Amino acid sequence: MSKIANVLKKYTKLIVGILGLAIVIAWSGGFLAKKVKPAVLENQPGVALPIDAATVEVQAETAPVRVEVVGTTASEEKINLSARIPAYVGEIFASAGDRVKKGQKLIVLDDRDIRQQLAGAEAQLNQAQTEYERAKQLFEKEATTQQALTAAESMYAGARAQVEQVKVMLTYAQVESPIDGIVTERRVEAGDLANPGMLLLAVYDPLRMRLEAPVPVRLVDRLALGQEVEVSLERPARVLKGTVAEIVSEVDAASRTQLVKVHLEGVAGDVLPGTFGRLWVAAEARAAIFVPASALRQIGQLSFVQVVRDGRAIRRLVKTGPARGDRVEILSGLRAGDVVLVNPILEG
Repeated sequence: MSKIANVLKKYTKLIVGILGLAIVIAWSGGFLAKKVKPAVLENQPGVALPIDAATVEVQAETAPVRVEVVGTTASEEKINLSARIPAYVGEIFASAGDRVKKGQKLIVLDDRDIRQQLAGAEAQLNQAQTEYERAKQLFEKEATTQQALTAAESMYAGARAQVEQVKVMLTYAQVESPIDGIVTERRVEAGDLANPGMLLLAVYDPLRMRLEAPVPVRLVDRLALGQEVEVSLERPARVLKGTVAEIVSEVDAASRTQLVKVHLEGVAGDVLPGTFGRLWVAAEARAAIFVPASALRQIGQLSFVQVVRDGRAIRRLVKTGPARGDRVEILSGLRAGDVVLVNPILEG
């Protein structure tokens, strides 16, 4: 009997262990828990809207349209100084960028040949003067004819005119600045041969500047001589008032534009020729949507606002236009009636 009892005891422990293991496996697998039917969890977009969040309702409004026309600055008075006589360049007293005064000597050309011509012309003048005085004395004594006196007088006048002409040519050997301004170009060096018509230096007036802009033909009618316009410059970066000074009456066949020259006001001599600028031309008004600049958030090259809906702030991609003061035009992404946060919430 004891042997049978030991066998039963041994198998009883084995059975109990197997049952315990089965219960643990069933519990771990969730077979003993209450079953829940599968369902879709609701995911709410955006972030919860704070109670004191400032919002603004987007409204469509009529906005003036300004078209940007790019242009380049230039001086209203730029003078090219060219050689008027063939001569070698002797001395140069100015370089590009130098400020010069009216009448200031800039270049001296070699004038030795002209001085030799002047000496010869003066010698001929002295001789012609002597002949004229001698002929006049003889005529007074009735020792010569009126014709001889007239010929001597003509030779004297011609010799005197020749001297004056050479003296004028001598002044061409000195190149002076015709205005108060800045040297913008220097094309020669000492020792170069200057020929008539050859550009030596260029001087411009920095206080009289203008913007030259090729305006599309469709916008030219919106500009008139004397009209005040707005111009923005790249360097120095600022906005200036301007006055339309000239509208070139010729259409460029390639670009279908007309050149408009705008006089810039308030220039203090710090605007360089060739500076990039923009002329703003008013066009027809159109419907537009604006939001406060603070309502926009930039992520890389993308712009977002947060639209309020059902108590939550939802991020929305928008395309922006030009800024108007503290507001920015929204070209796409919003419509009238949308409510946006004035100060977007950081999303975690």
